[in-house]
Amino acid sequence: MEMTSAQRLLLSNQYKIMAMLEPENAERYRRCQMIIERGYGLQLRELDHEFGELSEETCRTLIRIMEMYHALHVSWSNLNDSAGLDARRLTFHGFDAATEAPYLGYVRFMVHTEGRYTQFDSGTHGFNAQTPMWEKYQRMLALWQTCPRQYHLSANEIAQIINA
Repeated sequence: MEMTSAQRLLLSNQYKIMAMLEPENAERYRRCQMIIERGYGLQLRELDHEFGELSEETCRTLIRIMEMYHALHVSWSNLNDSAGLDARRLTFHGFDAATEAPYLGYVRFMVHTEGRYTQFDSGTHGFNAQTPMWEKYQRMLALWQTCPRQYHLSANEIAQIINA
């Protein structure tokens, strides 16, 4: 993280204020303040991870994934015969907190802050799938996007997508 002396001073002061405002997190903020003030390069990189960045294209892909799950559920609800499809297989699980934290954070932001896809159940883990999901979702998305009627999927199309 490259910062001018003025930027370091501003950030240091913000951490100092946060330590006063949130005594339960004061130690963490004082640690960050020290890192910023002293310019510890290795730890600055650690702080840099707190300021994640997702490209516009990645955000759009994440929205398409959530929209696909919405379409799967709508299509399943409209079927006269669920053809043995278990509704639990249509649950959006989210992403792995350990390896896909930026994606998980964006999903939580979209649901809890933006108020979109509120029908998704975050469960007790808050959309933490506890297993990497990005590749699976990419396979599913590729199939879903080839379907001519994405919100009126047949039972066979739903099964193919969830089994991708």
